[in-house]
Amino acid sequence: MKYHQIDRHLFIKNRSKFTAQMKPKSIAIFNSNDIYPVSADSTLPFAQHRDIFYLSGIDQEESILLLCPEAPYEHQKEILFLKETSELIAIWEGAKLTKDEAFAVSGIKTVHWLQDFEKVLFEMMTYTDTMYINTNEHYRSHVETETREARFIKWWKDKYPAHAVAKSNPILQRLRSVKEKEELDLIQHACNITEKGFRRILSFVKPNVTEYEIEAEFIHEFIRNRSKGFAYTPIIASGNNANVLHYIENNKECKAGDLILLDVAAEYANYSSDLTRTIPVSGRYSERQKAVYNAVLKVKNEATQMLTPGTLWKQYQAEVGKIMSSELLGLGLLDKADVQNENPEWPAYKKYFMHGTSHHMGLDTHDYGILTEPMQANMVFTVEPGIYIPEEGFGIRLEDNVVIQSTAKPFNLMKNIPIEVEEIESLMNS
Repeated sequence: MKYHQIDRHLFIKNRSKFTAQMKPKSIAIFNSNDIYPVSADSTLPFAQHRDIFYLSGIDQEESILLLCPEAPYEHQKEILFLKETSELIAIWEGAKLTKDEAFAVSGIKTVHWLQDFEKVLFEMMTYTDTMYINTNEHYRSHVETETREARFIKWWKDKYPAHAVAKSNPILQRLRSVKEKEELDLIQHACNITEKGFRRILSFVKPNVTEYEIEAEFIHEFIRNRSKGFAYTPIIASGNNANVLHYIENNKECKAGDLILLDVAAEYANYSSDLTRTIPVSGRYSERQKAVYNAVLKVKNEATQMLTPGTLWKQYQAEVGKIMSSELLGLGLLDKADVQNENPEWPAYKKYFMHGTSHHMGLDTHDYGILTEPMQANMVFTVEPGIYIPEEGFGIRLEDNVVIQSTAKPFNLMKNIPIEVEEIESLMNS
């Protein structure tokens, strides 16, 4: 891992919060992700399952976490199972975690090697009536590949059919959506790395540079600051490419007079940041580009102030839509008849702003959180309105990451990243 080791007390707290919500006489198990094959002997880089990381800090493949808070003996209440290092593994891949190192990372005292899992599990199942399976129930999920967790769930339910089954995910959705201070600090660190990347490219961008060259500047800055890289597949969209919401080819030349929509951010210690800025290739916005830009910025600023405890996402989005409608009227993109005759299910503003304004953010870029429940202090949301005008050859989106606070205004984790027109133009022309 490139990141500095996280204080294990974060994971101790997370486990305590989770087990406090488990049913009596129950057991929960969490698995690492697979290492996914590409072809021949090639694999994708390993990315840890966020749930086992959230509960243990273990960032290694073929790891299992077992939680059984009512086990009869203290050493059975929390157990880690890890892949044991062999001499061959140590030579070819590097040594895996030792039991002492796993304790230092996680705070879990009982660590077994993976080959002992089924034997230990059998004993633990005799103490329990309910098993918590860990399914993916995120509202955006669409998983076609059978995961390691899914394979395990099928095996576990078949092996112990007399046990009742409960779901870990509803507990984790709520726990992971409200961040501990240590988590907010890690997200802030990811945002700070993102800021360095953005400031780097402001002096790099000029007419005829390619989108992929800009992507390369970002990844250089991210990795040299101990990030593994991008928090998500980056969008470097110049000109009309910005009107493709998930444009990821990043292979065009940036033309003088065009804008570049940059939706690109760093991760740090598996925590995401999520930035969007829209900058002028030539270092200056045209008057029309500036007018649209400032309209988007106004919507973003007003939407941010609405992120307070008790707010419901659906009503929040509707209010943001009203603000956006007003701005689109001022820009001449809508007229009063468009708004008066709009379909309530697809308001007129959706022609130019067709996506949501905010989503939870944390260990996942689109993090866990239940949108039908009120917002709470220490949740982190993106704020990312946009206006997309294919007929004019540009689109503008602006995005920051915001912490909801209980007694103060929302806190912008990206407050130091340039966003005002004048500041961006000054930095690009300095």
